[in-house]
Amino acid sequence: MHDDVPREVPEPYRRSLLKRTAAALLPLSPFSTAACSAGPESTNAVGGKDRTLTAVIGYGNDGSWDPTQTASAFAMAGNNHVYEGLLDTDPVTREPYAALATRLPADPRATTWRFTLRPGAVFHDGRPVTADDVVFAFDRILDPGTQTLAKGFFADWLTEVRKVDARSVELVLGFPFPDGLPRLTLAKIMPRHVFSRPGAWDDAVRGRAVGSGPYRQVAHHPKSNTVFEAFDGYNGARRPAFRRMNWLTIVDAAPRVARISGARAGAQLADNVPYANIARLREGGMSVVGAAGMNNLFLMFNTGHRPFDDVRVRQALHHAIDTRTMVEVALKGHGRPATSFLDEGNPSYRRARTVYGHDPGRARALLKAAGVRDLKVDLLAVNVSWVTDCLPTIKSSWDAIGVETTLSPQETTAVFTKLDQKRDYQVVAAASNPNQFGVDADLILRYNYGPRNLWTGYARWTGHPVAKRLFTDMDRATREPDPERKRALVQDCLDVVAEQAVLYPVVHNELMTAWNPRRLTGMRAQPYPGVNLLQAKWV
Repeated sequence: MHDDVPREVPEPYRRSLLKRTAAALLPLSPFSTAACSAGPESTNAVGGKDRTLTAVIGYGNDGSWDPTQTASAFAMAGNNHVYEGLLDTDPVTREPYAALATRLPADPRATTWRFTLRPGAVFHDGRPVTADDVVFAFDRILDPGTQTLAKGFFADWLTEVRKVDARSVELVLGFPFPDGLPRLTLAKIMPRHVFSRPGAWDDAVRGRAVGSGPYRQVAHHPKSNTVFEAFDGYNGARRPAFRRMNWLTIVDAAPRVARISGARAGAQLADNVPYANIARLREGGMSVVGAAGMNNLFLMFNTGHRPFDDVRVRQALHHAIDTRTMVEVALKGHGRPATSFLDEGNPSYRRARTVYGHDPGRARALLKAAGVRDLKVDLLAVNVSWVTDCLPTIKSSWDAIGVETTLSPQETTAVFTKLDQKRDYQVVAAASNPNQFGVDADLILRYNYGPRNLWTGYARWTGHPVAKRLFTDMDRATREPDPERKRALVQDCLDVVAEQAVLYPVVHNELMTAWNPRRLTGMRAQPYPGVNLLQAKWV
């Protein structure tokens, strides 16, 4: 692992993302074929295979669409239909399959992977996909002078990507790393002739998307909708089943549910379905299916603000929370108290050595041992609907052990602006789901912890002696060639994370997706935000 290459998301990245998100609200460049239209088109088209599929996405559409930068649920889901990687992954199993490449490497443990591009693959403007485009995409990701989110998933194990001939490339690894294969879906191949132009990356941030995937973007309206059409030039394995798709962004729960409810519902599917609406939607004939994964409510402590520098205080506040009540009341049974940093369905899951069961007596004893009395906590929280549903349980639990608690839910951007500005805080409650990027334990751990990691910096924990030992052990686990030994080393790191409770889940919860089974088949719920329609089709 090269010390001069950032391995996690750098702290300035979030500030850059927020600035670019604001830029997304400005009028689009002329690249959009409908940039100046009046907004969402009719969603009630009926009859024949050419009718429009309408999806309701419960997340904002005003974030970055640059595949190397974005963590936007809407944009990442859209990009999976527009772009391809050398390899892509099944949206549920996350098994890799050949996308722009013709096949997977014969030996995943080799330190050089050679890929040949799919014959006849072209971008949405008709230009052929070449090895130069592949090298261009990876050079941006690996460039030490360019801060990208994707860099944190590649720079610790991928040394370089080089052109062999017009249709072949080689990926050179620093050491054997089979877990890198499914990560290749995060390196979307982008046309060099489009995105090497001055200002093109700003256009990508604002919504321009030109890929080689089964759907091409034909209109993009931040805060409103994005429209896709089947790309007739696509010759890959995931052929488009819908002539046209209109994805609406509706963050508020009530209008989102209304769009898929009743005989005259304007949409055929929606993600982020509120738990309280499941029964009514099912009674109306909708399929509503949950998927469990790394979606979680976590607490993050400011270890630079006493007494949260004391591990006993952090542990006490976790032990105090009545997680069973939280699951039953706030999540309507669609969750589990965290028993590890990983969710219980993760292949690398092992019950942590430190598990925070509801134990008010132990919580009081830990506070007493830490010499803490009359503690007052202002809990800064994001205003995501299911998170705010959980906050009253945290308050009542902490109040019950003598910790006077004030709840301060705010817009997500407001919370992270404060964190980026390094303003003081005590504890943050927010939602996270690294499954958007993958399921391997190394990736998930590094999403939140590391010497240059955004979250570790927010928690003011980077320089702590325990943190430094953890980062060294994480590097050792990443490089370990023996799979069983690697698994054990990663689990040891997860035990440290559990014991320290600097940033740690309270509950893992299901994400619910609803669709009309009389109109759609082949749909599957995924355990992270967004939808994937590459294997769905009309009934």
